[in-house]
Amino acid sequence: MSQDGAQGRYAGRALAGGRYQLRDLLGEGGMASVHLAYDAVLDRQVAVKTLHTELGREQAFRERFRREAQAVAKLTHTNIVSVFDTGEDDLGGATMPYIVMEYVEGRPLGSVLDEDVRRHGAMPADKALKITADVLAALEISHEMGLVHRDIKPGNVMMTKRGVVKVMDFGIARAMQSGVTSMTQTGMVVGTPQYLSPEQALGRGVDARSDLYSVGIMLFQLVTGRLPFDADSPLAIAYAHVQEEPVAPSSVNRSLPPAVDALVARALKKNPNERFPSAESMRDECLRVAASLQPAAPNIVPGTPTPSGAGVGSAVFPPVDQTVPAPPGNVQTPYQPMNPYGTPAPSTPAPAYGYPQQGAYQTPGPGSYAPHQQAGSTPPPYNLTPQPVTTASPAGGKSNKPVVIGSIVVSLVAVGGLIAALMLNGGDGGDDNAGGGGSTSAGASTSASAVSGHRGPDLDRTIDKTECTEPQESYNDPDKVKMPDFGFKNWTSVLACLQAAGWNYDKHPVDENTYGEDTVMRQSPQAGTDFDPDNPPEIQFDISTGDPA
Repeated sequence: MSQDGAQGRYAGRALAGGRYQLRDLLGEGGMASVHLAYDAVLDRQVAVKTLHTELGREQAFRERFRREAQAVAKLTHTNIVSVFDTGEDDLGGATMPYIVMEYVEGRPLGSVLDEDVRRHGAMPADKALKITADVLAALEISHEMGLVHRDIKPGNVMMTKRGVVKVMDFGIARAMQSGVTSMTQTGMVVGTPQYLSPEQALGRGVDARSDLYSVGIMLFQLVTGRLPFDADSPLAIAYAHVQEEPVAPSSVNRSLPPAVDALVARALKKNPNERFPSAESMRDECLRVAASLQPAAPNIVPGTPTPSGAGVGSAVFPPVDQTVPAPPGNVQTPYQPMNPYGTPAPSTPAPAYGYPQQGAYQTPGPGSYAPHQQAGSTPPPYNLTPQPVTTASPAGGKSNKPVVIGSIVVSLVAVGGLIAALMLNGGDGGDDNAGGGGSTSAGASTSASAVSGHRGPDLDRTIDKTECTEPQESYNDPDKVKMPDFGFKNWTSVLACLQAAGWNYDKHPVDENTYGEDTVMRQSPQAGTDFDPDNPPEIQFDISTGDPA
């Protein structure tokens, strides 16, 4: 339905016995329309979203929608759009669920990004990180209440005239997921393909870490002016989220420091266990990196496509089936600016928007993604089936078998050389296990520095001793405390923290050179786990060697 058609049908109508008088159409998508409205009871402007799909005809969906809206109405935060009311009414001869929200005078984040792309090629990194931190502040509140958004994207983030970030559409995608499943096929995916987490694309259950993946996609887009994964169909994009690795943002925007690359890389891990454990920890890292940045204009690599803006609207499609060949790869489509409702942006300046597209609600179940790993364990593989290996060139020409065999031989020779170098240098010279405080031997340091691609320690990533000596109290049990977040901190400071509290630990080396030598890559129990301070568990750590895997 066109905007003119929607405006002609609903403008001038009233809901809730005449209380909410619909006025200008602010935006429209495939699932909903948003109108500026007047609340005659409280004498104020509000935004009213009405759903105009087949979903509105399902009683089960309308009941789910009402419950979701009630849950979202409990969220109160500066960075979250307030929900005032919900109900259903007859519009155009059909029963229409609606929600009444705070009217935000401002514009979508996608519009702000478009302006920065026109001026600079991308959004300045410090600005992007601060906006991202505010989005994470909103998610931190919602996640504490068990609400997972599931559709984070620039179109669901508003910027007020005073620069305040407002996250929108909590609670709708979850209700729509329920409705779509009952009307179509089990396992259909509702969301915006460009921002889906791998677990969403696979049709699996999601928890808070799915939102953090979407935030990582959005941050990549802000600092580069383009999306990490884009293709000619929703299914192809979803497949890319599951199988393909994103490029480093600095390969698109040369002004970005390694810290931004590392932050985005962690947020976009395929395995949820390897992402930030919480919105709070990711927000802290965003603010830390932002504070360390030297002001610099974006330096976009010439010829890099920049499909900025809010992106296409939410879509409904089947989850990725990894038993079939991959869909077409990253085929760029011409960019057309979109408004936050998934319709083409008008050529004239857009009006202030009250409330863009779909959001979501999910209460994580007790079995969500390896809740708390056992001591000494490492996160289980996420069971992503590798992309099928082809035996012929794309053009159907010569077999690439000799190339594969040659690559294996070269790899074996390289590994053999590395083992020989380690043996000649004496290997690891000691262990600082269980509070022993020992240091790595000179032989091991010499060996590490000799490895091509070795990255040294990042001494700026530290944790304060008070995180161990005065840990946060548990929200659930007053007699317990929360496990500190040691993730991606330098081991020297972590060791000092552990020794100050008298906690036992064990550590294991992990070869990786993204974060640098002596960086804590994983911990078990995970950050935020409740434990008895009088009987603390032994903490297991995976520590980076700084060497490439």
